[in-house]
Amino acid sequence: MNPPNPRMNDLFAQLGLPNEEADIRDFVASHRPLPADQRLADAPFWNEAQRSFLRSQFLEDAEWVELIDQLNGSLHE
Repeated sequence: MNPPNPRMNDLFAQLGLPNEEADIRDFVASHRPLPADQRLADAPFWNEAQRSFLRSQFLEDAEWVELIDQLNGSLHE
């Protein structure tokens, strides 16, 4: 079940990752920058379940898409 108005820490929890603000900052800092032509879901640091979740959310245009897009932007900057 998705939380109402999910936040970035909810996305990280959904992905099975540590989800405190410091954890999120550390994750972004340690995985950026992704190459400009690298799709977020194809990044090498995801496991298959995480990759599948990210892809399915875009296909379904789910409420997670906005947060995934924000994460994508943070990792590509």
